[in-house]
Amino acid sequence: MPNIRLIKRRIRSIRNTAKITKAMELVAASKMRRAQERALQGRPYDQKLRQVIADLMAAHCRDRGEDLHPLLSRRHVNSVGIIHITADRGLCGGLNSNVNRRSASLVLERQVSVEFVAVGRKGRDFLLRTGQRVVAEFTRLGDRPKMTDIQPIARIAVDDYLKGQVDEVNIVYPQFVTTMTQRPVVQRLLPVEPSVFPAKQNVDYIFEPDPGFVLDHLLPRFVEMEIYHAILETAASEQSARMVAMKSASDNASEIVEELTLEYNKARQEMITKELLDLMGAAASGQGR
Repeated sequence: MPNIRLIKRRIRSIRNTAKITKAMELVAASKMRRAQERALQGRPYDQKLRQVIADLMAAHCRDRGEDLHPLLSRRHVNSVGIIHITADRGLCGGLNSNVNRRSASLVLERQVSVEFVAVGRKGRDFLLRTGQRVVAEFTRLGDRPKMTDIQPIARIAVDDYLKGQVDEVNIVYPQFVTTMTQRPVVQRLLPVEPSVFPAKQNVDYIFEPDPGFVLDHLLPRFVEMEIYHAILETAASEQSARMVAMKSASDNASEIVEELTLEYNKARQEMITKELLDLMGAAASGQGR
């Protein structure tokens, strides 16, 4: 016969766990909407900025016929830098592990020297555990990172690229698709690749003081904004994944409590029946005497 005291203890323990997961679900839900709005609002800005860079490149090359800016020119890839972005905390389903696997597969695909800039504690721990070369790490950026938090990451990427330490820089991060779906993606950061637009969208702008000067100042800013947007996408993905994971955990806990309650009731009925039978047996033996 099952131990009634043990079943009651398990029910109490699971109910306490369900209270924690429910609270975490509510907290994640309250943060999720704001994080999603910030991530989605940054996408049109990113697209427009790429169009401006494309116009600047066309005007710069047309007016002076000079070589492309160092952050725009491609070269043979002998080494790759990866900005690996994950969450600082777990309990968000397979979000972090999916990004870690994507970076690991990228290393296997490229077959060149790779160095990492780890953003987020979960990704940093994975990279160190697997013996990857981590040149810098950034953790505890919070749910609302500031541009001042992003600038050191961008500076490392730009400096390493300009010095020739890496020939290409990629960002690996979880892209927010829907509340239920977050996709790990690889985005090339350097060299900068402007978007290609139809000819009818091209406008002959006048840039002051000149396209080259504007391009020199805009490209580092563009790198910062790309990293910042990737971190916003990660924050939205993290809160969405955590809310879904905690809701699933709470639902599973409720199902387990129901099953254990049923088992407890059955065990209690068996115990009562056994006690009644013992009493009836004792009474019958007393009457027989």
